[in-house]
Amino acid sequence: MYLVRIFPTIMVKGFIQMIFYLSCLLFKVNNEKVTFASYRATEIQGNLYYIYKELHGRYPNWTCNFLFKKYSSSLLGKFHYVLHMVKASYHLATSRYFIIDDYYFPVYVIKPRQGTDIVQLWHAAGAFKKFGLSTVDKEFGPSSDYLKRVKVHSNYSKVFVSSSEVIPFYAEAFDMPSSRIFPLGVPRTDYFFNKREQLRLMGELQSEFPEIQGRKIILYAPTFRGKSHYQESFHCPIDFSAMRETLGDEYVLLIHLHPYMRSEITIKEEDKDFVFHVKKKFNIEQLLVLADILLTDYSSVIFDYSLLVRPIAFIADDLEEYIKERDFYFPFLSFIPGPFFHQTQDLIEWIQQDEFDLKKIEQFRNRFFTYFDGKTSKRIVDNLIEKS
Repeated sequence: MYLVRIFPTIMVKGFIQMIFYLSCLLFKVNNEKVTFASYRATEIQGNLYYIYKELHGRYPNWTCNFLFKKYSSSLLGKFHYVLHMVKASYHLATSRYFIIDDYYFPVYVIKPRQGTDIVQLWHAAGAFKKFGLSTVDKEFGPSSDYLKRVKVHSNYSKVFVSSSEVIPFYAEAFDMPSSRIFPLGVPRTDYFFNKREQLRLMGELQSEFPEIQGRKIILYAPTFRGKSHYQESFHCPIDFSAMRETLGDEYVLLIHLHPYMRSEITIKEEDKDFVFHVKKKFNIEQLLVLADILLTDYSSVIFDYSLLVRPIAFIADDLEEYIKERDFYFPFLSFIPGPFFHQTQDLIEWIQQDEFDLKKIEQFRNRFFTYFDGKTSKRIVDNLIEKS
């Protein structure tokens, strides 16, 4: 039964290898070619966008290629995905730099060509939830049998992380030497230090959601649960109506879901002047900048948000289940830089008291970021070019 399940993976692996090695025979590595690739989005964004912007600004004549495609489990979606990976195989064989921000299957089934650097700009800052090879044989992670055929998170030339504190966890997750993991920062956080771009942001948000005018913003950003590329359902533990009744005059609640989550959060009609589900126009970095309070469960956006030294709270009703499914690198309750709630009413009272421990946030920031200066993209490009 297992071989039946794994057979399509073996076939795709062989096909990718064939295209890759044929491309190696027919084409040379282009030393001025960079490929950006991700399964997380349909267009360049986040860490990849900021490195692209820095590279293109300094080397405008270099060739940049973009491979962005979300996974679909339909038969047609899988066919298109295989075609996408064929294209990726060619670019893996011919790019000087192949830069990704998450799991990327073609990277793990080939032997990288001399003269090509495969760079991992992991999408999450810090180290919070376990990932990669730290989750082997857990419900969330790869199985030992699968790793015999596909060594996930292998073949990275370099990985860039937020601080030296997290290097051992990335070395474990990617099974690679610490010497190839560099604590130079998270590129997308450069946005937090660009005051000129932020000046227009609140006006744009108020134009999209006029009800926000004159009210503080709570941003609710829950993490992804599941193993595949998307999640069909999500149980929200928050009572929006209770929050609106108590906090609605002073606050609004914005919701931003993980990019792999496809489900909707149900909002009652009477709560729609308090709760707003932000889907496309504003990305997570913009919403973090706008938020007065961050509310999450287990999302790694807490690291990004700590750069702003603003209040963070946690709410969930499945902590024990999540630990069994995936687990954390640190003991969750003693690690998080804010209170953890099971009930909405306790959360409401915490917000009403308005006595936030920002010193704890600042200490958390200093622990998990070596730099907070808005120059991460420059440091990473310097490292790539000068040490290549």
